[in-house]
Amino acid sequence: MTTILMAVFAGIGAIAILLIALVLLGGIAALLGWFSKDDGKGITEGPSCDTCDGTDTRCEQVCMMEASVKPIEYFEDEELDSFAGRRSDGYTDEEAEQFEEVLTTLRPEEVAAWNRSLILRGISVPDQIKDELLMLLGN
Repeated sequence: MTTILMAVFAGIGAIAILLIALVLLGGIAALLGWFSKDDGKGITEGPSCDTCDGTDTRCEQVCMMEASVKPIEYFEDEELDSFAGRRSDGYTDEEAEQFEEVLTTLRPEEVAAWNRSLILRGISVPDQIKDELLMLLGN
């Protein structure tokens, strides 16, 4: 009988030690949270897709993923949908001019979004205007 009582008291002692340890850990966590430096700004976000300029590949990937779940944005270029699936080296000069006409009407901040729109629509930019597009994306 004495052995059983000692085992019970030993079990209660272990539970008490665990409870005390849990309370101490909670207290330490509370103190750390209380004294941590919080300037009130919270989480700051990186650049938005509106400011993504093509130089940051991570930004471009995030914007492409965002754009893929939204309706495709058109830039009064619906006629270019007829070129979906065509390789970039398969355009005639006249067909490439259709792309160039749209490109020259875009504001500089719209160029990256137009390029994403073409990619999402499965339209390759003609080789004839790729240099111009890259130059505008770089600015």
